[in-house]
Amino acid sequence: MEKYIDIFLNSFSGYFNYLINEIQNPSLTNYFWWLIGLSFLVLAMEIIIPWRKDQKIIRKGFWLDVFYVFFNFFIFSLIGYNAVSNVFVELFNDFLGLFGIDNLVAFHIQNFPIWSQFLIMFLVADFIQWNVHIQLHKRSWLWKFHKVHHSVKEMGFAAQFRFHFMETIVYKVVQYVPLAMIGFGIQEFFIVHMFGVLIGHLNHANVGWDYGPFKYILNNPKMHIWHHSKALPEERPYGMNFGLTLSLWDYLFGTAHIPEDGKNIELGFDSDEDYPQDFWNQLKRPFKE
Repeated sequence: MEKYIDIFLNSFSGYFNYLINEIQNPSLTNYFWWLIGLSFLVLAMEIIIPWRKDQKIIRKGFWLDVFYVFFNFFIFSLIGYNAVSNVFVELFNDFLGLFGIDNLVAFHIQNFPIWSQFLIMFLVADFIQWNVHIQLHKRSWLWKFHKVHHSVKEMGFAAQFRFHFMETIVYKVVQYVPLAMIGFGIQEFFIVHMFGVLIGHLNHANVGWDYGPFKYILNNPKMHIWHHSKALPEERPYGMNFGLTLSLWDYLFGTAHIPEDGKNIELGFDSDEDYPQDFWNQLKRPFKE
């Protein structure tokens, strides 16, 4: 037990020092500055080539979403997630040790060509996320948390990170074992993750394109706007277009739905006019429903 307590406590100072180092030392594998850079890049696109020209740059919910960006990307880890996840990983490895298993790596992808490492990691991670996303809509107890994300009424790049912290826990727990089994490396994961951040920013941004023939592979703003539609087709009561980075899974499994140009459709969910529009009350709401 003492070992786990030490891991828990040391994780706070470890992550704090890591975060300070990220801020003070820009580098090619620096989460903080890549997030800042990508955010300003997509914001510039919204200003220069807006899809909804009557939407203000500082749209409804803009500052709330900006806070969510930093909370879900950094603050949540600082106040506990990093510590809890480190303890979980150690407990899980110790559990495997009871059966004589010292690690979960089943496929040593480090021996594969670098391009195939990226591709495998990307496809596995995105397919898992697509499946989890569907469950966030289908399971009532998960939908209570996912409602936070769908409370967005005007789309903009930062809306990507308006989500309840419980979503992070659900995604990471489900992803941990399969990603551990392919023995991913931190540098490769960083590249895959930041590519996902860029596509996610664009999907929620006030820009209007679909990548032409590549729309059947990559998720895009014209597709993702329908995922946030308040009015759902009768035959799709749980929603549509669940892809995060890739649209491929939606087209393969029949969950894609783009009936027309959705530039000006109403966003949200039934009775969202009564849903809180501040961080603290959105944080508490799922536990009270």
